[in-house]
Amino acid sequence: MTEKNKKNFRTKREKPEFEQQIVDIARVTRVMAGGKRMRFRACVVIGNKKGKVGIGLAKAKDVPQAVQKAVKKAERDAIIVKMSRGTIPHEIRVKLGSAKILLKPAPEGTGIISGGAVRLVLELAGIKNVVSKILGTNNKVNNVKATIKALSQLKAVKTADKKSAEPTKDKKVSVKQDSSIK
Repeated sequence: MTEKNKKNFRTKREKPEFEQQIVDIARVTRVMAGGKRMRFRACVVIGNKKGKVGIGLAKAKDVPQAVQKAVKKAERDAIIVKMSRGTIPHEIRVKLGSAKILLKPAPEGTGIISGGAVRLVLELAGIKNVVSKILGTNNKVNNVKATIKALSQLKAVKTADKKSAEPTKDKKVSVKQDSSIK
């Protein structure tokens, strides 16, 4: 390769398909006969902000390896979120363990009204307007898992006109009889 080709090869890095955010990193230990074995657990959320999102939870001897393993798991387990006009199609409540999550659709311009780890998942999924509430535990990992479960349970709403989708009601037409005609 010539020097010029090497330069172009290095600068033409592909943009990754997913953005990633680290939710939680914890040091975990296991007691063995010879002492304690320490590892790191990483919880990572990935998403393309176009309706695809996933989470990964992995352990390794050091943090970068744990994050890398978690990203691979998240890519493998990614789900497609059903959205309508930048929000979710309907309200949903999910309970996973002690984590309880409430997600509600919001009108245009509301933004993401959410806290903690749930916000990361919703942003990376590409949802623009939603209101959420964490009702159960403050455990980040369980809240993220519950949010993914809620997003996977959403049902698609037909995008046809609501007026044409609603059954039409026959209006009663009252005809007044003219008293002059007999």
